[in-house]
Amino acid sequence: MELTAVVVLLILALVILFGAIKIVPQGREFTVERFGRYTRTLAPGISFLTPFVEGIGRKVNMMEQVLDVPQQEVITKDNAVVKVDGIVFIQVMDAAAAAYRVDNLNYAIAQLAMTNLRTVVGSMELDEVLSQRDQINTRLLHVIDAATGPWGVKVARIEIKDLMPGPDITNAMARQMKAERERRAVITEADGEKSAAIARAEGAKQAAILEAEGRREAAYRDAEAREREAEAEAKATAMVSEAIARGDVNAINYFVAQKYVEAFAKLADSPQQKTVIVPAEMSALVGSLAGVGELVKTIRTDDPPQRPAPPRAPRSAVPPTGA
Repeated sequence: MELTAVVVLLILALVILFGAIKIVPQGREFTVERFGRYTRTLAPGISFLTPFVEGIGRKVNMMEQVLDVPQQEVITKDNAVVKVDGIVFIQVMDAAAAAYRVDNLNYAIAQLAMTNLRTVVGSMELDEVLSQRDQINTRLLHVIDAATGPWGVKVARIEIKDLMPGPDITNAMARQMKAERERRAVITEADGEKSAAIARAEGAKQAAILEAEGRREAAYRDAEAREREAEAEAKATAMVSEAIARGDVNAINYFVAQKYVEAFAKLADSPQQKTVIVPAEMSALVGSLAGVGELVKTIRTDDPPQRPAPPRAPRSAVPPTGA
């Protein structure tokens, strides 16, 4: 009898001990209820409760959780049907609010995400839905986070996992994409041809400018050469004229002979001439030169004497040239 009482007391002590000592694991928080009423929250670690008075109410997961948003069909603003699903990342910040302010927290957040996803996507056109996922995520995050704030839950982020238009829309989008790519190819090719034509025109322009500059420079150099040649010719003519004025018959002979030789050279170089006739008597030229000399002497005799010219020996006649 005494042994039975000891065993009963031992069991009762163990029950009281396990009921009074509670160990909360990391990442969890336990709510404490006294006669069914929430009193406090136990943080991770060891805690002590009043036996038969206090008990554990809810065990709340305080780590970040991932909730799937079921796929649903949504009609966009331009009456296109798309299938949309997503994921929601949440974290409980207040264990008591998450435990006692909403029943089945995960289900409530999933339904809230579905309804708001339908609202946001339904207010946009199909092209916007397909190209502006970031904007959809931002709008959903703002709305759902504001709604779950009283539940002690923080919505970290929302991501659209899949957007699937209907088969007819997919085919139309494929055709549109192909047409758009062909249009871009044609535009790119036209731009290339335009650039090539512009480059060729610029090259021709530069070539023409350089050619014109070359012709101008050549003309300038030719004109300068002719000017120098004319100056030299004028200087030579002036010197010969001065010699003639002084009565120098040799200068006259040289001048006439030079012109004669130049004219004969041009006659010989002419492409139309197949036969060149050379005068047999060159003495006529010498005689003409002598006549010119006598004429000059006569002119100088008629003029008032300025200074007597020294006597000059007569030049020998130019030998005749045969053909």
